[in-house]
Amino acid sequence: MRLLKEICRGSLLGVANIMPGVSGGALAISMGIYDKIIYAITHLRKDLKNSIRILTPIGIGVVLGFAGLSFVIRWLFEEYPLQTNLLFVGLVMGGIPEILKPIRAEKVRAAGILAFFFFFFLVAVLPMLNISGKEAVMDLSFVTAVKMFGIGIISAATMVVPGVSGSMILLLIGYYQPLLDEITGCIQGFLTMNADQMIRGVLILAPAVLGLGAGIIVIAKIVEYLLAHHKTTSYWGILGLIIASPVGILAEMRGMSFDAVSVLTGVPALLIGLFAANRLGDKES
Repeated sequence: MRLLKEICRGSLLGVANIMPGVSGGALAISMGIYDKIIYAITHLRKDLKNSIRILTPIGIGVVLGFAGLSFVIRWLFEEYPLQTNLLFVGLVMGGIPEILKPIRAEKVRAAGILAFFFFFFLVAVLPMLNISGKEAVMDLSFVTAVKMFGIGIISAATMVVPGVSGSMILLLIGYYQPLLDEITGCIQGFLTMNADQMIRGVLILAPAVLGLGAGIIVIAKIVEYLLAHHKTTSYWGILGLIIASPVGILAEMRGMSFDAVSVLTGVPALLIGLFAANRLGDKES
């Protein structure tokens, strides 16, 4: 049962990391597994057995969510945008009680308040930039390989730092749709045994994967240091990121109009998200 729960958590992280406005790190915080994942990543050499035990079911879930559930979630976003976005708002906001625990244990300090407002405005302003630059062109060249390595590092940072949506960053710099097209093309190549698609996909995506792996390890080390030496201030910053996250999620619906039925069904979706965050939360941590 616990293994299934870990896979479910991982699948939500997988889906979150490809949805603009949704933060995988924020969901990890919400489900109470953020610290555990950071520990497992930064202690792969020192505590290999325990790290593998933690990361394996979550990793399986991430792959399943990314490759499978993402198609369902993308359909829901297209057909029921308000309800689906409110579901994710509930999932993110449901983790606030867990974040408040270490904050309540210490006195309120100026550094914590400053961290809160800095990261709140950082995430709240980001979706309002509305940068509509040209989409990147993907070709088999050394320059593209270097760029993809950099994209991998950027993706790693947004995965590890809660509240920052990696998909939104990629959207702003013109790499979201081209990267998604390459991933789906590579998957289709393997499913249809199309050698050209497979080779192209692997050559273009491999540098991004390398950048992603390197970035996750380095940034997780930085986060671990901050949580160990500046825990309360760090959690104030994380609280700012989490509270600002709904701005990024709901900003994706700018210009849309909704009827009364959408609003009335959106409220239960929000409550379901809050309930799911509570049930998926790691009560043993």
